[in-house]
Amino acid sequence: MSTQSLEQARTIARPTREEMLQRTYSVHQFWSQNNDLFKNAWAEWETASGLTSVLDSSLYDPKLRTAVEQAWQDPSQEAAVKDLWEEVFPGVYKTQFFDPKKLKILRDYLEAVSEAEIPLRPPYGISLNRGGAMLDERSEGHLGAPNFQQFYKGLMDAYMRPISRLLFPDIVGFDTQTFGFSIQWQADTDTSLRAHTDASSVTLNINLNLPGEEFSGSGVRFFDHETRQVSELTFAPGTALIHHGSVAHESMPITEGERSNFVLWLYGDGGQVPRFGGTKTQIDPRQRWSVPTAPSDGFAPF
Repeated sequence: MSTQSLEQARTIARPTREEMLQRTYSVHQFWSQNNDLFKNAWAEWETASGLTSVLDSSLYDPKLRTAVEQAWQDPSQEAAVKDLWEEVFPGVYKTQFFDPKKLKILRDYLEAVSEAEIPLRPPYGISLNRGGAMLDERSEGHLGAPNFQQFYKGLMDAYMRPISRLLFPDIVGFDTQTFGFSIQWQADTDTSLRAHTDASSVTLNINLNLPGEEFSGSGVRFFDHETRQVSELTFAPGTALIHHGSVAHESMPITEGERSNFVLWLYGDGGQVPRFGGTKTQIDPRQRWSVPTAPSDGFAPF
């Protein structure tokens, strides 16, 4: 198999970290002009690495996977999905999302990605996190490997969107577009993120740490604007937190080790999000368990 694009991508001159932080026009040109090159390089890399089919539905927690698959077959059974989510803070829910026993498959894949030497754009929105990457194809310099993109789209369409509609009915209609990035918090480099809200209707934060992969600090602190309640939450390997993007939160400093996460967003066309306290649209379960037909609008929050 030809690896011409892969070889070219690995040797191409890249923008500096400072240029990316400043979001100069030359950086935008770099990603735009080389988009097809990098897309082909990721496909060549994935095939050459033998990683064309390692990411699939077996990575999900068995209880969640069974409930979600049942709901897709018969939407009237969707309560079994909702029952798996525990409200751990006002408007914040938690569940076991990935199977800890299978999580190493995903982490090994992401480790191989980091060693692929193909340019990846780290998230601008969090001080250009060194260990992070953009996941959605709308983003410049995203992780364009075909198997990963298939897995990512399945996660968003089959899991995140219908679950979000179940837990947060007001986001219906503000969930047509997807966005995602990964983060790696490291005690000696990128350590925390100050209090903020997200430009999303819903945010899903999944801990990708493996069992036994310990770290200190790095809890996620949430703020309730009505009660003034503050709570710092931690979550185990493969577990996820989901909440409205309007819920204020911050990542506390990590003091030892590393923490890896996927952060995934849903929002409406052009970045629209529901008004706080907005109408909770009543829809038939069959509508909830469906995929919007609207194409990507190309809008990326950062």
